[in-house]
Amino acid sequence: MARRKTASQSPSKRNPPNRGPASARKDGGTGELRIIGGDWRSRKLRFPDAGGVRPTPARTRETLFSWLAFQIVGSDCLDLFAGSGALGLEALSRGAATATLVDHTPALATALRDNLRLLKSSGGEVVCTEVESYLKQRNRPPFDIVFMDPPFRQGWLERLFPLLAQQEWIRPGSWIYVEHESEIPTPAAPGTWQLHRQKSAGQVTYSLFRVKDGVR
Repeated sequence: MARRKTASQSPSKRNPPNRGPASARKDGGTGELRIIGGDWRSRKLRFPDAGGVRPTPARTRETLFSWLAFQIVGSDCLDLFAGSGALGLEALSRGAATATLVDHTPALATALRDNLRLLKSSGGEVVCTEVESYLKQRNRPPFDIVFMDPPFRQGWLERLFPLLAQQEWIRPGSWIYVEHESEIPTPAAPGTWQLHRQKSAGQVTYSLFRVKDGVR
């Protein structure tokens, strides 16, 4: 997750201006992700530098998984715009039962599958497709937690929030984590979602929503 780009670039996230890299860049066009908690704590994983992919910073991940400390174990997670897999893999490390990682870039999907094999994880699934196409028709039970860190400045959240709600991708009482550029207000969420937590770090705002209990 956490790739940044402008509207003129291909659908991968690039670092926003003045936001330093959170992964160690290696010669040969690869990046490095370090898992920060759980069973795989301190494990380092490689991923291709496809479209400027970078993990969500460790400090942000620590805050997010502190917010979700009592929800993550045994949960069924969806990681949209997965990129390096920083959030989906971190969730599995911390006890999530499953994580579906969606990314449209074949090289990144291959790296995600390779890293799941390296970690000997049976709970991860990688889907190589466009996120919007994936969300248009739900053919499985809803998720407990959705992570969503789309490319900036393309209006992704405004398009995907309604799809997530209309197709009932998230169970009542469950959680949606999103990141967006701090220069804009947080897009209006569906009426069944409540803003639970929100913070800004530099040019990035990250928010945790909860779907109201008893509302479908």
